[in-house]
Amino acid sequence: MAEPPDMAKRWRLLVSVLLAVSAVSQAQDGGVAQPAGVLLHAGQLVDVKAGRLLADQGILVVADRIAAVGPWADLQRRPAERTIDLTARVVLPGLIDAHTHLLANVPDGPGGYTLMLATRGPAYRALEGAANARATLMAGFTTVRDVESEGSGYADVALRDAIAAGLVDGPRMLVATRGIAAVGGYLPWRLNPELFTLLSGAQMVSGADEARRAAREQIRGGADHLKVYADWPDPKLEGQPRPTLMLEELRAVVEEAHQGGRKVAAHAVGPAGITHAVNAGVDKASTSEEREYASRRLEGIRKVLESARKLRVRLVLGSDPAEREAHGRNAEEAVLMVRFGVPPAEVLRAATVDAAALLDLSAKVGTVEVGKQADLIAVDGNPLADMTALRRIRFVMRAGKIYAEPATAAGR
Repeated sequence: MAEPPDMAKRWRLLVSVLLAVSAVSQAQDGGVAQPAGVLLHAGQLVDVKAGRLLADQGILVVADRIAAVGPWADLQRRPAERTIDLTARVVLPGLIDAHTHLLANVPDGPGGYTLMLATRGPAYRALEGAANARATLMAGFTTVRDVESEGSGYADVALRDAIAAGLVDGPRMLVATRGIAAVGGYLPWRLNPELFTLLSGAQMVSGADEARRAAREQIRGGADHLKVYADWPDPKLEGQPRPTLMLEELRAVVEEAHQGGRKVAAHAVGPAGITHAVNAGVDKASTSEEREYASRRLEGIRKVLESARKLRVRLVLGSDPAEREAHGRNAEEAVLMVRFGVPPAEVLRAATVDAAALLDLSAKVGTVEVGKQADLIAVDGNPLADMTALRRIRFVMRAGKIYAEPATAAGR
């Protein structure tokens, strides 16, 4: 049915008005309609690739992306719904922790790990993880690689997905689910043998077939990467590490992971465990996860870092928090790295650019560049001169959403 003549005229008039308004808007914006967003005015911005400060910078965030970066004089007139004054702060990309256990809250005292497994189920552990995730985010860490759920099954997958859905506040998570260890090669120790199959910090395997099956099960369960324990301290050897998973077992896990486009992280402290892990093709070996073990060998860690830098091994930040008070203190790893002789610029790369590369996220995070996710933090002080500035978080944005601002962000 044809429209009445007067109705057709009204439609033509409405379209003409809309076109005129669009033309005026484009003319005012130099011929291209510009979306409104949030404009940040940074007193200084850390170029983490070059290890330098850029003064008086502007960052335009539209939705969850960085739309423009450059001198404030060039960006200050860009249309924005609001402008945030960070001129008294130093802005840098959101930090990345490549070794966390957000589901772990190990009680103090002997047997604390066993007590955690025996008294808290996956649901409660997930709620603890949500609290730890928020503490981590508010500490300026907008992305984490969580390297196994420490006996809470696939609760880390649920936490990852809840954060992605906006149900809880936390960093972007890559998760390893249950972890893979040899029978008798991981916590808890000193346990009633009849409880071995009930209380376990990881998925225990024996033989290449079981290792392969565990890898397949965890990938099916939602793992972004896999975690293996290539060795573990043996009480009978005065705490010295002994190999646990053998080369063929490690290779089976690596094959399954790589076929599924996933990487493998390995706990490897001793020479034999490290050799097995490297020969099996793991993508990252952690050479001193245990906090107690590390505290007794601080000089050794300093030498390891020194040797790694001489060999041009790429360093990434991994704080390995497992106790309640450790979550949200991820930046202490960066402070210690500087204390052990790593230049601040390298440490910041380890917590941004290089960590993003390890996680295959370089296209999304790790630097403040156009097109990347708007993961941004602001601190009091210059971390290139004083790494303790990372303890003084004043602004947190992840994927364009603001979680802390100068008026509300609490420093430590």
